[in-house]
Amino acid sequence: MTGAASAGCYNCYAPPPCQTCYQQQYVAPQYRTVDETVMVSPGSVVAHRTPAQYRTVMVPQTVMVAPPSVQYERIPPQYATRQRVQMVSPGYSYYAPVQMGCASCGY
Repeated sequence: MTGAASAGCYNCYAPPPCQTCYQQQYVAPQYRTVDETVMVSPGSVVAHRTPAQYRTVMVPQTVMVAPPSVQYERIPPQYATRQRVQMVSPGYSYYAPVQMGCASCGY
């Protein structure tokens, strides 16, 4: 049977939920702050080239003193921590009994 009797108010003529027997309660949404690590910039490798070096040893002769070379510099990735808000539980409402008996009908 649906009606006022199913809400706990017997002989009430109000549609369920009976306002004198039940009162609507609201629970606010619950949030939390989450820390997460994010990459700001990826790592990279930079090549530094050094040209060959020459010197004149004798008047008619030029010789190579150092050959050309490449040195690599590794740049590590950069990270940062950022905070974001995450919903844990959405808000909801429910009906809670106000009193054991119904004030309007005496039950």
